Amino acid sequence: MAADNSVAVITLDRPQQRNAFGGGMREELADAYRRCDADDAIRVIVLTGAGPAFCAGADLGAGEQTFTEPDREFSAAGLAVPAWTLGKPVIAAVNGHAIGIGLTLALQCDIRFFAADARYGVVQARRGMVGDAYSHWVLPRLVGLANAAEILLTGATFDGHRAVQLGLGSRVLPAEQVLPAALELAHDIAVNTAPMSVAASKRLLWDSYDLDRAGVGARETEIHLHLMAHDDAREGVRAYVERREPRWAGRPVDPTS
Repeated sequence: MAADNSVAVITLDRPQQRNAFGGGMREELADAYRRCDADDAIRVIVLTGAGPAFCAGADLGAGEQTFTEPDREFSAAGLAVPAWTLGKPVIAAVNGHAIGIGLTLALQCDIRFFAADARYGVVQARRGMVGDAYSHWVLPRLVGLANAAEILLTGATFDGHRAVQLGLGSRVLPAEQVLPAALELAHDIAVNTAPMSVAASKRLLWDSYDLDRAGVGARETEIHLHLMAHDDAREGVRAYVERREPRWAGRPVDPTS
C-alpha cells in the first residue's frame, strides 16, 4: 500500500500468479482497507493490480480441491471489510484481467475504470460454484436482472467495452491509462470535495438499495441539516468565490452515523 497527497493506492501484488486471490491476500486487503479508513489524512483509495492482470480470480493451486475444502471460518462474502463499508471513495483501477472474485471485488468499489482489451467475467458457474462477494446483490442493481443473469448464469467473459456498456464501470481505457486516470480522479476528489459530504453521499448511495423514496428523502434531509451546521458548508462557497482550493475542516466520516 502506498499513500500520496491524500490518496492511498492498494496493489494486488502476486504477479507470478496474475494476482490470483490467495496467499493471504484476503486478510491483507481487509487490513489495508481498515488502515486506510482509520487514517483521516487519506481521502480516496485506489485499488489496482500489479500488471498485466488486475486479479485472475481464485488461486487454483490446490487443483480440484480448490473449492471443496472450506475452512471453519468460510464466508462467500470475499472480504470481512467490503469496500462499500469504508468512509472514503474506493476507485477500482481494473488495469487487466479480472475474473471471478477478481471482478466481484472490483464490483464492491464505488467507481470502476476498465482496461479495454482485458477479459472480465464472473465465471464461477463454469467451475461448479456460484458468484461470490455479494455479486447476486450488486449485479442486479448495477446492470439490471437480465444482464446480471447473463453474467452469472453463463459465466462467460467479455472485454472492457462490453463491461462499460453493461454498466459495470464508468470508463474504458487502454490498459496503461487506467491507473493514471483513476489517480487523476482520486486527487480531484481529495482536493475539491468536502470529506463529510463525500462520506455521507457514499453511505446513502449504497444504503439506497434498501430504502424507499421516502427513506432516501429523509436521509438527505438529515444529512443536509448536519452539514449546514459545519464550517465546510461556508468554506466550499468561500473557496469557489475566491477561486482557490478549499481548506476543509471536516473528517471523512458520515456526520449522521
